[in-house]
Amino acid sequence: MKNFYEVSRYKLIYVYAIPDDAHKNLLKIGETTISTDLPVKKLSPNSSELKAAAKKRIKDCTNTAGVAAKPLHAELAVADNGKSFGDREVHELLIRSGVEKKSPEGTTAREWFKLDLPTAIQAIKAVKQGKKFLAGLKSKKFRAEFVLRPEQETAVNKTVKYFQRGGKDFLWNAKMRFGKTLCALEVVRQMNFAKTIIVTHRPVVDAGWFDDFKKIFDGNEDFIYGQKGTDVKDLLASKKNFVYFASIQDLRGSKIVGGKHSKNTDVFGETWDFVIVDEAHEGTQTARGDAVIKKLVKKKTKFLALSGTPFNLIKNFSPESIYTWDYVMEQHAKKLWATEHGDDPNPYADLPTMNILTYNLGELLGKKFSDDEDIIFSFKEFFRTDDAGNFVHEADVKSFLDLLVTENDSNYPFSNEKFCNMFRHTLWRVPGVKAGYALSALLKAHRVFCNFEIANVAGEGDDDAESDDALELVKKTIAENDYSITISCGKLTTGVTVPQWSAVLMLAGNTSFTSAASYLQTIFRVQTPCDENGVSKQNCYVFDFAPYRALRMLAASIKVSVRPGKTTDDERKTLDALLKFCPVIAVEGSEMNQLDADKLLQRIKSAQAERIVQNGFDDNNLYSDILRDLTDVDLKKFDKLKKFVGVTKKNRGDIVINDQGIDEVEGDGGSKKKTPRTPEQKENDRKNQVKRNAISILTGISIRMPLLIYGADIDFDKEFTIDMFLDPKIVDDDSWAEFMPAGVTREFFKDFMPYYDRDVFIVAGRRVRELAKTADELTPTERVKKIAELFATFKNPDKETVLTPWRVVNLHMTEVFGGWNFF
Repeated sequence: MKNFYEVSRYKLIYVYAIPDDAHKNLLKIGETTISTDLPVKKLSPNSSELKAAAKKRIKDCTNTAGVAAKPLHAELAVADNGKSFGDREVHELLIRSGVEKKSPEGTTAREWFKLDLPTAIQAIKAVKQGKKFLAGLKSKKFRAEFVLRPEQETAVNKTVKYFQRGGKDFLWNAKMRFGKTLCALEVVRQMNFAKTIIVTHRPVVDAGWFDDFKKIFDGNEDFIYGQKGTDVKDLLASKKNFVYFASIQDLRGSKIVGGKHSKNTDVFGETWDFVIVDEAHEGTQTARGDAVIKKLVKKKTKFLALSGTPFNLIKNFSPESIYTWDYVMEQHAKKLWATEHGDDPNPYADLPTMNILTYNLGELLGKKFSDDEDIIFSFKEFFRTDDAGNFVHEADVKSFLDLLVTENDSNYPFSNEKFCNMFRHTLWRVPGVKAGYALSALLKAHRVFCNFEIANVAGEGDDDAESDDALELVKKTIAENDYSITISCGKLTTGVTVPQWSAVLMLAGNTSFTSAASYLQTIFRVQTPCDENGVSKQNCYVFDFAPYRALRMLAASIKVSVRPGKTTDDERKTLDALLKFCPVIAVEGSEMNQLDADKLLQRIKSAQAERIVQNGFDDNNLYSDILRDLTDVDLKKFDKLKKFVGVTKKNRGDIVINDQGIDEVEGDGGSKKKTPRTPEQKENDRKNQVKRNAISILTGISIRMPLLIYGADIDFDKEFTIDMFLDPKIVDDDSWAEFMPAGVTREFFKDFMPYYDRDVFIVAGRRVRELAKTADELTPTERVKKIAELFATFKNPDKETVLTPWRVVNLHMTEVFGGWNFF
């Protein structure tokens, strides 16, 4: 990849025929997209560029059938009001006008019409003009055909059958843009539930639920919809089936579940047939959130949890009560549609491809911004503000903004006019409210970003914001401005749709401890389909300035363990599939390198090794996962080692994860939900505790390793492996005796070598030696500083001053006096 893939392409409508008996007097109207730098005025109907694009699409769709299609017409699908449209709108107009829709004899194709070319062209023109049927043709009563995509149909059917068999609880582990609201309401329709309640942590999505309700129950007067402000008693009195929308925040405030207010008595007193929890990973795992769900879900109530990131919920459901649809499945279906369905409208066509670009901000600015929580790079530190609300590192933040618009380098999202047009409307995720306010001020004063209207929805937002509603403010800002930037520290990153966002800049979250759920919810906001001004969004982007975090989140998203030694071949294949449909580009200087699974995992290990060195080898990533499966014989060896080294308290741990290998989601201020542990979970807890105990003992050995590696007698161009500790020619006996605990002989140490991850150990050892070699190439004064920085990472194994290995002392003295002066 040498450049960004274009975000949007023009939509194109075409007409073709197949000259055989089966397709006699039939025409097909389809759609595709075209990439061109030509202005719209030069793309007149049947221009060479449009015909070429249509011909290619038609060929792709009909080649597999072995037929010779004849292209007849091609023009841009841009209406007179500037909006784009698709083939479905043309099909619906024809049906309203009484034009017969017919499947060619011997085929299953559904989108052919019995008409001539002038009528087809007239239909396209009518859609452009906003008409609903063709003039002069008989109007037919029409109800838009609502067709579920195959995976949506599968989810609904599986859930309905599960409920009909007596099952009670079901989970949809389905990515954003799956259409969970639409499908959940289809379950309501098929099950004919009389009383349904929708509970969500995001009340802003009420409008979306109501829109989908109208789609599912269009023409069905047996169902009605209600929300806060609607009395449940009135809904019951209607004697109709109803769907009621409620906010979990409002429900949690009720005294019935431990809140402070006397409200929602009717809601909790009702026996609901069906409870749907939207974004179920949020707000339901606290004590009061759990109490709300338990009060609503009675003995005979069916329960459906909806989430794109249910990592903290999966353990509560059996495999047969979970339906999964992820990004790879979606993009795979999109790619295969034409092969399997010919030129029928592709329901996935409007779902853009994700592209993730990673930048190392610390390296780009030539500085380290770290804190006690994150030793690699901390956005919290980088965007820290003072008492006056200004950035502490304001000059560096300004340098960062300048970097984004660097004109002589095409690797930054706002570096030229073309890219600014690609990323007209973007979401910037920042660490907190104060950072959002300070960043907004800098953007407004910046020479380039002053042309972007800022919608700051972090906290209360900017003082001059004209709306108290975050989503309303963003939509208004986009509607009234050609360019905009939305700044958020959490708002609008879950469950909402802003189609115009084409990219998200991830400027928040620890590089080591970010929640996978929060990260994925945020980045998938930009994958929302968008057809506007005649163009369709084809690609969307994530710009992440903490590369290790981005790679780790991707691995976590498919449950690939990023811990050394645990990635199986199947998991690696799954990761490769993800990278095929979601390219990850590492931007390093002027180079843009696309990563495969091996490269991605190698980079994660490299980042782990950097942490290991910075922590003085006091780090969980140094060890193999076989520590979880220690036998009684192994445990006896550890007890013996413990007598020599004691037990050390871990200075830093690995990423905090639950039993599924994925982070828990932040709570809402209440206590965490506690559920009884299953036997499997208890065994998993036991193994994790065994590993923690073993590491606390091994750390007493590990923190002594950097000193021995540093002073080892081995050429710099050779890798230092853990086996080399056993060779007295490389690590001399005096150094071993000086730094290893009394009683820990080389032979005894040999028994514990398998518990270290060899690959990560090599990378970490290489890093120690690289730092030493770099120091050797500096002037004496600078060398002392560099060596001091390296020594600062070394631990004091016996809580005494760190001693330098004899060989290193000799080297230092040789440089000063010449010759070997010590033993």
